[in-house]
Order: sequence, then C-alpha cells, then structure tokens
Amino acid sequence: MEKFIVTPKEDKAVTMTIRIDRTLQEKYNELSAKTNRSRNELIAMALQYALDNMQIQQR
Repeated sequence: MEKFIVTPKEDKAVTMTIRIDRTLQEKYNELSAKTNRSRNELIAMALQYALDNMQIQQR
C-alpha cells in the first residue's frame, strides 16, 4: 500500500482592508450578483487589470 503524503499548502492570498465609497461597494455588489462571482474576486481582478495596464506619467 502506498503512503498518503500530505505537503504544506502554499498560501498566496492575504487579507487586506480598504475604505471605499458606499456607491462603489454597491456597484460591486450588483456586478457580483450579475456575474455569479464574489465581490472579492471581482475587486482582485480589477486591481490586477489596473496594474497590468497602468502608465505612470512623469511631471
């Protein structure tokens, strides 16, 4: 019989607290309901998109 080997799970997620306008939260709530994705997942996707497509303009 082969051994049942359990290895530590690599946890890449962290918890972060932010403050946003209530209207923005409501829009994410609506989008979450329409897409069947969690609000957390949608915000993480939006943050990644912003980083991937950001341009920094020098003064």
